[in-house]
Amino acid sequence: MRSQAPATLRRQWSADLTPDQLYRVLRLRVEVFVVEQSCPYPELDGRDLDPSTRHLWLEKGGPDPLAYLRLLEEDDGSFRVGRVCTARTARGQGFSRRLMEAALAEIGAASCVLDAQTYVADFYASFGFVPEGPEFREDGIPHLRMRRRS
Repeated sequence: MRSQAPATLRRQWSADLTPDQLYRVLRLRVEVFVVEQSCPYPELDGRDLDPSTRHLWLEKGGPDPLAYLRLLEEDDGSFRVGRVCTARTARGQGFSRRLMEAALAEIGAASCVLDAQTYVADFYASFGFVPEGPEFREDGIPHLRMRRRS
C-alpha cells in the first residue's frame, strides 16, 4: 500500500504570484466565503497585491489550492492574518493549522491580529491569540478581534 504524498506548502509575495495562482486562490476564497457562507461582500479589498502581502496555500496533485491564508504586514510592523479557508473537500486534515504554523513562523515574535469567525475562536486561541473587545458582526457573521502579542 502506497502512502499518499503530503500537501505542498506554497508561499508567494504578491509580486511573485502568477495570474493563474492569483485566480486560483481568489476562486477558493470566493467559493468558501461568498458562495458557501452565502455572504456577498467585497472579497477583493485591494490588499492582495500590496508589495508586503504574502499568500500561503497548500496544494496536492495539482495547482488548485486545498487551503489558503493571507498574511498582511501593516505599516507599524505588525501583521494581520486573514482569509483563512479550506476547500470543503479538504477539511478535517489539519491544513488550516499547518498554514497558521507557517505564517506565525514567518512573522516570529511580531504582534499579529485577526478577525476570527466566533465559532473558530478556540482554534486561534490554540496559537496564543486572545480576544480583544466584544463580539461583532461582519457581513452578518459573528466575529471576534483576536491578537497575539509580541
